Order: sequence, then C-alpha cells, then structure tokens
Amino acid sequence: MSLSRKRRKELKRLRSSAEELWGTQQDVLDHAGKVAREASRQINLLTQEEVVPRVRTGYQTYVRPGFDQARSYARTAGDQVERSLGSALGSLLSIGDIANDTRVRRAIERVSPRAAAEIKRKQGPGVGTYLAIGAGVVAAVGVAYAVWQTFRADDELWVADEEPGTVSGSDGSAPSPVI
Repeated sequence: MSLSRKRRKELKRLRSSAEELWGTQQDVLDHAGKVAREASRQINLLTQEEVVPRVRTGYQTYVRPGFDQARSYARTAGDQVERSLGSALGSLLSIGDIANDTRVRRAIERVSPRAAAEIKRKQGPGVGTYLAIGAGVVAAVGVAYAVWQTFRADDELWVADEEPGTVSGSDGSAPSPVI
C-alpha cells in the first residue's frame, strides 16, 4: 500500500497521540488504584474506630438485655410448666385414688344404684389412665433432661486421676515424675 507523505505524517502523529493517550490512561488508572487502596484503608480504620464501638454499644444496650430477659422468661416459664405438670399429675392420681375408694363406691350405690353398676362395668383402661401415662412419660423426660443438663455443665469440674506433670508407665506401674 502506497501512502502519500502527508498521510504518513498524519498517521505518525495519530500514532504518537494514541501512545500518549495510552500512557496518560495508564497513569490515571495507576493513580485511581492508589486512591482506591487509600480509601479502603481509611474505611477500615473508620470502621474500627467508629462503627465497631457503636455496634458493640448498641448490642450491649438494646439486644443483650432483650436476650437476657427472654432467657429469664424462658427459665420462669419452664419452672411454671414443671410445677403445673406436677400439680396435674398429682390431681390425676388423687382422682384415681378417690374413684377406687370403697367408701365412695358405697356412697354412689346408695345415691344411684344404676351409676354404681356402670362404674363396675367399666373395668378397662380409660382416658384418665392414658393421661396419667402421658404425664408420667413427660415427667420422666423432664427429669432425664434436668440430669443431662446438670452433668453436661460440670464437664470442666471433673478432676483427672493423674496429677499434672506425671506420666504413668505403660506396664501399669506407678507414675514417674516428668523431668
């Protein structure tokens, strides 16, 4: 391809302008990267100095008291449920005892012989029996959970058989002091 001298000069100037523009763009991008790194560093410092303490204070002031109050309510509710279940179980057992009492049966026979005959006819397990069994199972699960919580919380209180600084022999002999 043959170009005129004038066109070659224009292309040469255009090429030098493009190279100058490319170098300027590289400088601008380099400077923008430096500014972005400095902005990131400043944001990190600002976060550590301002945001984190405010979040921590807000948590301590607003969130933690709510959690503590909820924990207290849950503990109180658990105690109330435990007392209520115990009371209900006691009531069910006492009702069963009263119904099986011979004096009560004689009194019912005197008042209504037909009602006494119905009581004698019902010999199988009734609703009360199933309620008592359910309450007993719930109480047993509650006791098992309480025992598990008690032993789980004391894990770090168990004392090792060996004293620190001693190593027991592999043949079962007495421990020898570590030097």
